[in-house]
Amino acid sequence: MKICLYNSILGEYTLAQSEKGLCGTWLQGQKHEFGAWNNEPKILEDTPLFKRVKQWLDAYFDGQNREIDFPLDLKGTPFQIQVWSILLAIPYGETITYKEIAKRISPTMSCQAVGQAVGHNPISIVVPCHRVIATSGQLTGYAGGIEVKKWLLKHEGVLK
Repeated sequence: MKICLYNSILGEYTLAQSEKGLCGTWLQGQKHEFGAWNNEPKILEDTPLFKRVKQWLDAYFDGQNREIDFPLDLKGTPFQIQVWSILLAIPYGETITYKEIAKRISPTMSCQAVGQAVGHNPISIVVPCHRVIATSGQLTGYAGGIEVKKWLLKHEGVLK
């Protein structure tokens, strides 16, 4: 696994790349850093993929909504990958509830199970787990911290 650092307005992110694509973006101190990739050896190197990801992140932090134009390598359980695929479909500047995601998967799906999968998303911002909120509209759970989630949603115009 190759890693590099990216400095943002929110702080320093660690970017991670597997042979298949971007496999992680973690804000310094974020919960579940490296997740399923934790035991992989890490080599600090700036690659062409990281350059593309940094350009995408620069555009995002400048308020642009760009399509993801680089490969992702999501490593998790089949259920987690199903949830993360739903996250990828949430449009910029919009939100979805844990309950809505649960209903898309199964009429009996637990919102808590969805919440755990969302919380273990390894590619924050790019796979927009910050766009998931409680049914009540409250901001709940974010591995990078609620203040970061609030900032991201304000940045996208969801919150005032």
